[in-house]
Amino acid sequence: MILRDALVSAVRRLEAEGIEGAAGDARALLAGAVGLARDRLTLHLGEDLDAAALARFEAMIARRAAHEPVAKILGRRVFWGREFEVTADVLDPRPETECLIAEVLSGAKPLTLLDLGTGSGILAVTLLAEWPDARGVATDVSDAALDVATRNAARHGVAGRLTLSRSDWFARVAGVFDLIVSNPPYIAAAEMAGLMPEVREHDPRGALTDEADGLTAYRAIAAGAGAHLSPGGRLMVEIGWKQGPAVADLLCAEGFDAVTIRPDLEGRDRVVCGVWPGTSRRNEP
Repeated sequence: MILRDALVSAVRRLEAEGIEGAAGDARALLAGAVGLARDRLTLHLGEDLDAAALARFEAMIARRAAHEPVAKILGRRVFWGREFEVTADVLDPRPETECLIAEVLSGAKPLTLLDLGTGSGILAVTLLAEWPDARGVATDVSDAALDVATRNAARHGVAGRLTLSRSDWFARVAGVFDLIVSNPPYIAAAEMAGLMPEVREHDPRGALTDEADGLTAYRAIAAGAGAHLSPGGRLMVEIGWKQGPAVADLLCAEGFDAVTIRPDLEGRDRVVCGVWPGTSRRNEP
């Protein structure tokens, strides 16, 4: 069998299973199965597909037909132009999370940053790669996730500037930072059943939902951030598209200045930002 015939057959199978973007997914998986860059696949479609590669490809297509994400099958995802390892222990990075990176990079360059709930490390690693003079701390409650983040930090040459620590939000965080970022669990428990199976069944549940109203993490982050931000330091968090006003109110209540809600590329609320003034206002009337 040549690569083209295997690809056509795979696309038909994925389409029959209702997989959106079946053609693109099949091409990505075929390229992975034969060890080619995806943009080089077309040049090789007339070549024979050996038995071992065919078996790998068919196994990959079976997993995708069962709604496992392509990134989890291949074990990698491109984020902000860099390839990151992803496993069953971490979230599959979403394109909308790049909106948080864009907002952060549009502001002042910090010397120190803290990434809460780092998962695969995409936020901390990306920002340190963009800012070679900065140093960071990244935390997570999952040892398995921290292992993935450790490998991603090494892959992108920032391991010497990133400290990874097991911590439940600020529980084991010491010191102050110029920037705090987070993409915390924000799906309400009642919304979990409505998620796509690619997300609901293949991302860690604890990275998706707080098993409550979706705002638990923001309450903890907003309450603790002031003690860990330098004067003028920024807090920037990704949110669910309906959560902007609620999260903004939490930051305002804890004394943050310049609280704003920023949209994603589709115009939906996606990032909430606040600036720490340097003196607490929590007890003011």
